[in-house]
Amino acid sequence: MEYTNNNIEDILGFTTWDDKKKLDELLRIDCKMYTELGSDSTKKEIANVKVISKKIYKVIQKINPQMGKTFLSCFD
Repeated sequence: MEYTNNNIEDILGFTTWDDKKKLDELLRIDCKMYTELGSDSTKKEIANVKVISKKIYKVIQKINPQMGKTFLSCFD
């Protein structure tokens, strides 16, 4: 199954997944969102991706506080 940004909180709650697998999937979702943006993307679409990305980083911070803090501090 391919997870999307609608599954961010679900991934956090998966008890059968270890932290590495959760982080990998969250980062994959984040990466996919940015790779789907293009020169024809609207400002609204770009802003929406940034909002979701920040949400992903906040969830990552719950799993790995240092990693999440680093991502959030580097966020535009």
